Amino acid sequence: RLSAVYGGTYMLNKPDCKVEFDEGGKVVGVTSEGETAKCQKVVCDPSYLPNKVKKVGKVARAIAIMNHPIPHTDDSHSVQIILPQKQLGCKSDMYVFCCSYTHNVVPKGKYIAFVSTEAETDNPKTELKPGVDLLGPVEELFYDIYDRYEPVNDPSKDNCFISMSYDATTHFESTVTDVLNMYTKITGKVLDLNVDLSAASAAEE
Repeated sequence: RLSAVYGGTYMLNKPDCKVEFDEGGKVVGVTSEGETAKCQKVVCDPSYLPNKVKKVGKVARAIAIMNHPIPHTDDSHSVQIILPQKQLGCKSDMYVFCCSYTHNVVPKGKYIAFVSTEAETDNPKTELKPGVDLLGPVEELFYDIYDRYEPVNDPSKDNCFISMSYDATTHFESTVTDVLNMYTKITGKVLDLNVDLSAASAAEE
């Protein structure tokens, strides 16, 4: 939205986006449905440039729809639980996150919970059982397992800045770190989050 406010070009809900390169291998634009948006840099997730990423693991995830908060959490509408790998006898921690209708993500009276871990098998139902068991009765439960990728390209050569896939964590610490690193690579600056945005906006006006 800010991009549009400041004159950026938006192409919403475009299918089959193809990143275009010049003869030297540098990005020159993105094409969809015969239209090409020209650019000097591309920022994207691994799905747009599969030949510039490598598989580094798998994530097992369960999504539960409930009509109650997670038991023994003081009826909290927002909960974050981390099950240590040693306690589970696994190689990775397991993450449980729950939010509710108070966050406007589900209808009134409903709760949604996520359970995730770095997959060690192709059976997410078995791997995620310790976390799912904490949820109590659930109305609907969905399981998924997906590959996790990291970029292997050199952005200084192709001007493609690719994020890492979401990992199993539910607190987004690794995602925030990835975004901050990408910002530095793209701009050559370290993002200063201590800036007083109100003062900065007033100065621009």
